[in-house]
Amino acid sequence: MSSLFDRLFSGGRSASAGSKEDAKSRLKILLVHDQVDLTPSQMNAMKAEILEVIARYCEVDREHVDVRLEKADNGISVVSSVPVRRVTTRTAEAT
Repeated sequence: MSSLFDRLFSGGRSASAGSKEDAKSRLKILLVHDQVDLTPSQMNAMKAEILEVIARYCEVDREHVDVRLEKADNGISVVSSVPVRRVTTRTAEAT
């Protein structure tokens, strides 16, 4: 969730040059989160569960993971960027 706050309140632009676009971006993020009605703790739990599943198959760089909600044409999408360090080997599971 800290990456959400980083995107909301930083961006490397001067206050006057990018403040309008930053405000639009923050508003879009807030509106999407409001439509989905997920609390920050629920978002963090969802992110943790997604990473838990991916970690079964790959070693991930958890410091640079980004999971967010975005408005799409047909609804709201969960969008993620999960840097993979390497694919891990899995033994065949018994069925």
